[in-house]
Amino acid sequence: MQQHTDAVPRLELKHASKSFGRVRALSDGELVLKAGEVHALLGENGAGKSTLVKILAGVHQPDSGELYIDGTPRRFATPAEARDAGLAVIYQEPTLFFDLSIAENIYMGRQPVDRVGRIQYDAMRDEVNGLLASLGVDLRADRLVRGLSIADQQVIEIAKALSLNASVLIMDEPTAALSLPEVERLFAIVRKLRERDVAILFITHRLDEVFVLTQHVTIMRDGAKVFDAPTSTLTTDAIVAKMVGRDLETFYPKADVTPGEVRLAVRGLTRIGVFTDISFEVRAGEIVALAGLVGAGRSEVARAVFGIDPYDAGEVHIGGKRLAPGRPAAAVRAGLALVPEDRRQQGLALELSIARNASMTVLGRLVRHGLIFTRSETQLATHWGKRLRLKADDPSAAAGTLSGGNQQKVVLGKWLATHPNVLIIDEPTRGIDVGAKAEVYGALSELVHNGMAVLMISSELPEVLGMADRVLVMHEGRISAEIARADASEQRIMSAALGQHAAQWGHAA
Repeated sequence: MQQHTDAVPRLELKHASKSFGRVRALSDGELVLKAGEVHALLGENGAGKSTLVKILAGVHQPDSGELYIDGTPRRFATPAEARDAGLAVIYQEPTLFFDLSIAENIYMGRQPVDRVGRIQYDAMRDEVNGLLASLGVDLRADRLVRGLSIADQQVIEIAKALSLNASVLIMDEPTAALSLPEVERLFAIVRKLRERDVAILFITHRLDEVFVLTQHVTIMRDGAKVFDAPTSTLTTDAIVAKMVGRDLETFYPKADVTPGEVRLAVRGLTRIGVFTDISFEVRAGEIVALAGLVGAGRSEVARAVFGIDPYDAGEVHIGGKRLAPGRPAAAVRAGLALVPEDRRQQGLALELSIARNASMTVLGRLVRHGLIFTRSETQLATHWGKRLRLKADDPSAAAGTLSGGNQQKVVLGKWLATHPNVLIIDEPTRGIDVGAKAEVYGALSELVHNGMAVLMISSELPEVLGMADRVLVMHEGRISAEIARADASEQRIMSAALGQHAAQWGHAA
């Protein structure tokens, strides 16, 4: 690959600003992308990243600022103008036509035709098969999009960008919904694009991805660029400090603990075809992580323990008492709480107020003479909002108006309102920014310090290593390893997740 150190930047944005009414979303947006470079754009939710991207994509027009493509000043009035200039955006959830083929999606609106206007399907399929083969993926042009995974849909969007000769590719949280093998395949594709001198802007909340994939980092805060540097010169702590505007004594504020009594005991839990012979304990004051690849059965175990899903054999005990299967209400009364993986679909009623969501698990306690008093809901929401540092001015606002991190805090607060002894939290920081992650970690550390037992399901290995006292690794529906905090490493966890080891490291607490 050629070096482009002294070349004219592929894209350069200078001093861009954008306001929506009285809200200034972007005050000093700056970005320099070079050909053949993967460039990370980082910042907390609300930092201005999305507004900057929409200006580059022609969705919004800046109030001021300059944009250059290959040294030529440009200003895009529409997304079509940006696309024609060689810019393509790959969003977290692609928007494709499910009942059309891959080839038809890629060439939508610009199908090749012969002299009498007939679409040349053979030529179109051949071209798309060539694009897909060049990306190293096992997809065929005539395959319908319906039923394809999010990862495959993203590949189609990338192939579409290449068919348009895109020289700048913007990827907005592309790995948020992908499994580890899918992430690895996407990274391989990104590296191939880099070899073709495509400039790639990569937006992510996962800092480990920044160090694996990117060559340069730009950090935004409060609508402006506050820092940029080569990735090789940075550390996780340095990036976090720049993003949140303050030094964090530690990103993972987890103190060593002396575990107390057994709060949750699972014995021989089995659901045929899903998981088999699952046994573990979680004690007061400790965080036990349930790790493994997507599909290993982690969330299914949590749902069965809580009583949402049935199981065929085994027992669940809370505080020494057996929990009746299939009865979530009984689980809550016994002191068990579950924060689900998908907070938007399973954890919140987005159209309802923050206060109503925060009080939903304890409405019975707030009823007087058959009425629910708004004041009681507001007081409860305010209490947990303060404890969890919820950024929301109005408890009556819809929960859907909050950022991802603040939505997660509302879900956590609603379950903490039940005063549980055991908390199961599934993917606690998925899709939230680094500042919100640090606050969620702080909340979990405070909970276990006060004696709660926490079972944490996580796909992020740095999170598992940073927060867990013990790690239970699942592989194909079984616990393949139990690893003590002192012995845990990414290599050991991944080996067990892939079924390469079925042993114990360290001592079970």
